Amino acid sequence: MPRIIPFKAVRPTRDKVSLIAARSYDSYSAAQVEARLRDNPFSFLHIINPGYKYDKIISGKERYTLVKNRYQEFKEDEIFIQDEKESFYVYKIVNRDGLVFHGIVGAASTQDYENDTIKKHEDTIEYREEIFKEYLDTVGFNAEPVLLTYPDNDEIAAFIAEVIKERAEYEFTTTYRDTHYLWKVDDSSILKKISGIFSEMDTLYIADGHHRSSSSCLLAKYKKSKNENHQGDEPYNYFMSYLIPESDLKIYEFNRLVKDLNGLSKEEFLIALDASFRIENREQEYYKPSKKHHFSMYLDGDFYSLYLRKGSYEINNALDALDTQILYTTILAPILNITDVRNDKRLDYSHGKKDLSYVKSVVDKGEFQVGFGLLPITTEELKKIADEGLKMPPKSTYIEPKLRSGVTIYEF
Repeated sequence: MPRIIPFKAVRPTRDKVSLIAARSYDSYSAAQVEARLRDNPFSFLHIINPGYKYDKIISGKERYTLVKNRYQEFKEDEIFIQDEKESFYVYKIVNRDGLVFHGIVGAASTQDYENDTIKKHEDTIEYREEIFKEYLDTVGFNAEPVLLTYPDNDEIAAFIAEVIKERAEYEFTTTYRDTHYLWKVDDSSILKKISGIFSEMDTLYIADGHHRSSSSCLLAKYKKSKNENHQGDEPYNYFMSYLIPESDLKIYEFNRLVKDLNGLSKEEFLIALDASFRIENREQEYYKPSKKHHFSMYLDGDFYSLYLRKGSYEINNALDALDTQILYTTILAPILNITDVRNDKRLDYSHGKKDLSYVKSVVDKGEFQVGFGLLPITTEELKKIADEGLKMPPKSTYIEPKLRSGVTIYEF
């Protein structure tokens, strides 16, 4: 019984939302960050990069405190205003590729995360969890929702369809040519109904935001330990989420790039691959795999198709059947000696929106020696991994929609 509740969001004024909304900080180059901080005084980047004001790189607790200060200044200047009523927020995104995403912004329970009612498919890194927990504890808000997905539901679909007939509270297009729409719903009877529909579902799944949700769970435990009057309904027991139906989820693959062949010649490498794969040289044909357990490889100016040999690989669970795991088990670890896929500097990743032409270009430049192309993982595969309590290899999925920070803010 997932618990999804409305909340009083802190939001930008309508005239400034397009200026404030920002992508994830890591998605900007240093030059892009500099340009936005220099030219746009309302960018949310000013809040999360407060050292810019002092022309100084600031980190740790000092930075977190300054983030809180900048955020409070935006509120004092009435750039951000908190809604008076608890609300759900219907959020629609039309991206530049024409994909349309519809969902609801609400608050999800950390208890549901802890008891696996909200299921995970990725491992988290403990030190990153702790760092972000400390950050949240200092600043006191979530600014970017965790992306959750739920089984398609006719009642929620009908609710969203009715809401979006009205004029949106926000409608703005980003420089990435994605258009965002937001509607506020604060009718108490409707809020109760929507919460009730979610509570009847068996499970929700994290699509994107594993570290944000796990850090929120750590924060809730910490706050509980410090609060003698803990009741369980305090705001710190929830984290902001954007819930979309499974049919709206768009999953791209992450291709793999490797800097060297672990001391092997090209011929020795191909012979080693032959033990597990049927190999065909496609020469200049841009070969993209069309079936599970088929892979593309670009090596020394040629594309190759790699088909996993039947009987050469044993599948015992959902993880074994995952192409990213197969690539690791048959090539990266035993042949290329890449055993720590999270930290090995010889391995890099390229999400599928960049396609195989990017893989070809960086190999041709000599930045990498070989590249591998994969098929995207499906939503069903993602769910099976989570249902079996397993974890995908890192960079197994590149998931859209990608959300903006600063459009709705959840305080705790």
